Amino acid sequence: MTFDDLNLNKPLLRALEDLTYTTPTTIQEKVFSIAMSGQDVCGIAQTGTGKTIAYLLPCLRQLQFSKERQTQMLILVPTRELVAQVVETVKQLTAYMSLTTVGVYGGVNLKPQLAEVQQGADILVATPGRMVDILSSGIYKAKSIKKLVIDEVDEMLDLGFRAQLKVILDLLPPRRQNLLFSATLTDEVEGLLDTYFNSPVYVEAAPVGTPLENISQRVYRVPNINTKLNLLNLLLRDTSMTKVLLFAATRHQADLLFEQLADECPDSVGIIHANKAQNYRFNSVNQFKVGTYRVLIATDVIARGLDVAGVSHVINFDTPDTPENYIHRIGRTGRADQQGIAITFVADSEQEYLASIEQLMNYTIPVQPLPEKLVISGELLDEEKPQVRMKSIDLTGPKPESGGGAFHDKIDKNKKVNIRRNHAAEKMLKYGRPIKRSGKK
Repeated sequence: MTFDDLNLNKPLLRALEDLTYTTPTTIQEKVFSIAMSGQDVCGIAQTGTGKTIAYLLPCLRQLQFSKERQTQMLILVPTRELVAQVVETVKQLTAYMSLTTVGVYGGVNLKPQLAEVQQGADILVATPGRMVDILSSGIYKAKSIKKLVIDEVDEMLDLGFRAQLKVILDLLPPRRQNLLFSATLTDEVEGLLDTYFNSPVYVEAAPVGTPLENISQRVYRVPNINTKLNLLNLLLRDTSMTKVLLFAATRHQADLLFEQLADECPDSVGIIHANKAQNYRFNSVNQFKVGTYRVLIATDVIARGLDVAGVSHVINFDTPDTPENYIHRIGRTGRADQQGIAITFVADSEQEYLASIEQLMNYTIPVQPLPEKLVISGELLDEEKPQVRMKSIDLTGPKPESGGGAFHDKIDKNKKVNIRRNHAAEKMLKYGRPIKRSGKK
């Protein structure tokens, strides 16, 4: 089947031709007819299978031109990077259509984005938090929304957007078509489907855990972080690594890698993580896309939101502790029927993570021998050193319960009693008779 076989109009076909897309992927083919029928859809597919175009094509086919530019389609995605990429894809597909697309996300001033939305947007792409801000402003009205798309919903829930999603779903018009896409079908995702969807049709294509055939996976068993750094520098000497996405477990580790690589290749290494400013992150991604940066260092925050064509290699500096994250990471390469290579460094403490990944995929990743020129370091970082736990001893002895020594009761005259004194009774007790003041003569 080709895109010509689908019920697409000429503007969409011309846009697909410009993008050199001819054959729909499995998820695109399965979703199209169901979405065109107006039914709610739950698509289960891993990253790299063409989910974005899968929901955009039928929705764009049915959207109608509106002079008021009221929002007809709302797309919710978990990250700011994914907002930018979905907006770019929509603009590419609507190059021959009169539709306006606006993307909004948190971390920047709300007022300019709100003003842009007020000017009119047929399609609105947003992160859940910023969408709640816009709905709470009282200026934006969501009554015209006919289609709602929630992409990477399992990632949204992992990032803590449960409350925001429920607020948005409660405020949208009840008569609408819902399309939800997720890599995994968890209990929380099913709860959203049961509460807010109307008998959704389940479409499954390459669910998470299915290793893509065009991705060659490899594992290196490395004893410690310093040896991993030596191995990384050695592998990057390979000129076939034209566009490398390097994943790190934490922001601190990402900064460490950036410092090490930037010394040798200062103009060809970029980095993005949550502590970087938004403009810096967008610029780093753009420099990686155009080829200025050969290596881009990233954390798992953007593992699902980064769509860069032609990534030749994905290197996992650490082994992800969640098997699904491994699938999302390596899915950045081998896209659009291209070949890709995924390399993972596994330390002794990460063996159990590797076992979980292989169990999920039902596939044993081949182990590569370490290069002969690799320098094995015996130096451990503080985070790798075994933690010595000593029992704390209380050196202060218990206070005596019955007194004694320095702890004794005060005599009566030294006791402070907060009561009203009876001076006449005290005089009687002391002198045996009442003492009265005599008047002055």
